[in-house]
Amino acid sequence: MIINFTKMHGLKNDFIIIDARTKKIFLTPNNIKKISDRKKGLGCDQVVIIEKPRKKKISAFIKFYNSDGSVTKACGNAARCVAFLLMKECKTKKIALETESTLLNASLAKNNHVSVDIGKAYFKWRQIPLKKNININKINFNVNSYIKPILVNVGNPHIIFFIKNLKKINLKQIGPKIEKNHLFPERINVNFAKILSNNKIELRVWERGAGMTKACGTGASATAVAAIKNKLINKRICYIHMDGGKLKIEYKKNGHIIMTGPTKTVKKGILNNYF
Repeated sequence: MIINFTKMHGLKNDFIIIDARTKKIFLTPNNIKKISDRKKGLGCDQVVIIEKPRKKKISAFIKFYNSDGSVTKACGNAARCVAFLLMKECKTKKIALETESTLLNASLAKNNHVSVDIGKAYFKWRQIPLKKNININKINFNVNSYIKPILVNVGNPHIIFFIKNLKKINLKQIGPKIEKNHLFPERINVNFAKILSNNKIELRVWERGAGMTKACGTGASATAVAAIKNKLINKRICYIHMDGGKLKIEYKKNGHIIMTGPTKTVKKGILNNYF
């Protein structure tokens, strides 16, 4: 069986996308690791599988796999890439997608950018989730002495630290330590952010299961929500600047989060060599 792939990225957050709507494709964690390997494989942050929709009026069901072979329930930039592919295929400017965590409504924006409504944010300890009901503000993660973190779940869990100097953070060193802290039974995505203005934030992210990435859509969304709810910025529309570029995040009054940014197709090919 020949398995085709499309490699895309959203702000250099890159994905190998496999269409399994017409044939069943099963990938083991080892397959995922081989595909994702940047030296011996195709190289990517996540592998994405497009499956047949499970509900009416939905275009597709999407599965996300981290580069370490683990499953993740959400990925904003990958969702935008898949949405662009399917909108082009269906010759439409709007599309609905389903994931393990939520329903995503996507649309084509200006300059061929893609907007995705990723749903609402959640803040309670069971929703993050935490191992137990504990005041996270009392936990010292040894980040530049002591900085109070903020926890947000936007389809997957995020911890955000707002700091004044991002250059002082050794993300490769501290990221995996926080990601795998015993308080987080599902591990956690680690975000370090700096407020630039009332509608601009600089962000660096350590993604669980993927490590350092050039951009993270759900990380950008969680960071924007955290900044707005904690009155660190006073605009409901803000721009999150990451190594790969910027995302526009809107935190609507009804609680929904709209993420908008570019996508790019890198190449297409056959995947069979990686099995």
